[in-house]
Amino acid sequence: MKRLLASEFLFQIFALLLSLIVVHTVWVAVVWPRAEAHLSAQAERIAAGDTTAQPQSIFVILKDYEQESEVILFFWCIAIMGFKGAQLRHERTLFREPLVQVPAGTSILPDDARDYLRPIQALPPESRQCLLPRALVAGLQRFAVTQGVQDASGAIRETCVTEGERLDSELSMIRYIAWAIPAIGFIGTVRGIGMALSEAYRAVEGDIAGVTDALGVAFNSTLVALLLSIILMFLMHQIQLQQERLALDAQSFCEDRLLPHLKITREMRA
Repeated sequence: MKRLLASEFLFQIFALLLSLIVVHTVWVAVVWPRAEAHLSAQAERIAAGDTTAQPQSIFVILKDYEQESEVILFFWCIAIMGFKGAQLRHERTLFREPLVQVPAGTSILPDDARDYLRPIQALPPESRQCLLPRALVAGLQRFAVTQGVQDASGAIRETCVTEGERLDSELSMIRYIAWAIPAIGFIGTVRGIGMALSEAYRAVEGDIAGVTDALGVAFNSTLVALLLSIILMFLMHQIQLQQERLALDAQSFCEDRLLPHLKITREMRA
């Protein structure tokens, strides 16, 4: 488990650096030059007396530092969710593995539990750390020690519930990023309004270009932040749904494939 957490942490650091480098490169090479060209052409049209409304450029909307930061965080969050999605897919593949092969009508006694543990313990370390193998191991080991089917069922349920809570807690970084993006958008709004107020004296004199540019910063940063947050919240809820289904399906798997075969003799009851 510690190895898995360490690899996830390293992946997050690498994903953040990669997102920062790629997005900043795109901004330097594409967004800023095209936004500047669009604004220059717009200024030339206004100077020539052309006051007709022109469609807004996506590059002008994205040109400010707040929007760049929001996009960096967005792709970082997408990378983290992709990593967690790959983990969930790996967990799902174990449901098709012959972890517990009990023929119909066969009973598993407490002394037989160790024999059924061997195929699970022979899995690679990465697979043994997954939820389904750990739930099966917990149930079989508890059954071997306590010789009680109810105790085995409780161990399986406890393992699945604990794993579900752990998976939910690991979404805290995604939740933070989903909150941080609108916060950066509001920072851009405050900055833009402050810039607009500092240009108010020019607007009184008839030059409203500075005010409109500043208000563009204010509104564009919030617009981009809200759009990205909508996408992230949808994807985050999909990841959370898959995690909850994994915990429930692991518990159902154990209850259907393992618990019905656990038996104790009358001598054990006595």
